[in-house]
Amino acid sequence: MKKTIAVVLLADFADWEVARLAPALRAGVMPGREGAYDVTYLAPGAKPVRSLGGLCVVPDGDLSALPAGCAGLILAGGMAWRTPEAEQVAPLVEEALRRGLTVGAICNATLFLAAHGFLNDVRHTGNTAELMHEWGGDRYTGASRYEERQAVCDGGIGTANGSDLEFTRLCLLALGADTPERIEEFYAFNKRGFYGV
Repeated sequence: MKKTIAVVLLADFADWEVARLAPALRAGVMPGREGAYDVTYLAPGAKPVRSLGGLCVVPDGDLSALPAGCAGLILAGGMAWRTPEAEQVAPLVEEALRRGLTVGAICNATLFLAAHGFLNDVRHTGNTAELMHEWGGDRYTGASRYEERQAVCDGGIGTANGSDLEFTRLCLLALGADTPERIEEFYAFNKRGFYGV
């Protein structure tokens, strides 16, 4: 039985930020290959959520606990990471880190991690260092570990600014979703297309 990657979606989530990652996990990075993981979607109250692009997703579960067989937790970016609903995610992150699972966060989800102190002891990135401090306030003491890079993985936590392709590659590598060589082929194709232009 495959292990599961849980993807958290909040209202007004950025659909493009996990649009390449989830299929690569489920269906594989190369045509005709089976994916390494199942993907399950979690949302507040297990109620449907609509993305910034208008996509309506009926989640598989709520935010009460990580699903059985969970091997990683992905936080999709979006506009609701400062809402009361988002606060339900902090215990999931704590549980994932306690269990040694990979946690990935992109865009505004990285700011949520900063605001809860999860990035204080790991190298990380996000949209800007200023936003990390603004959202995190006194709970964010990791400014010296902030890196101006598209994506960074350290201590089991992968972070990225809004660069979804870089985030996808980082998560695929961190989760061991395929060989590094195949993941790099997947990245190169999605970056440059068939003709390498």
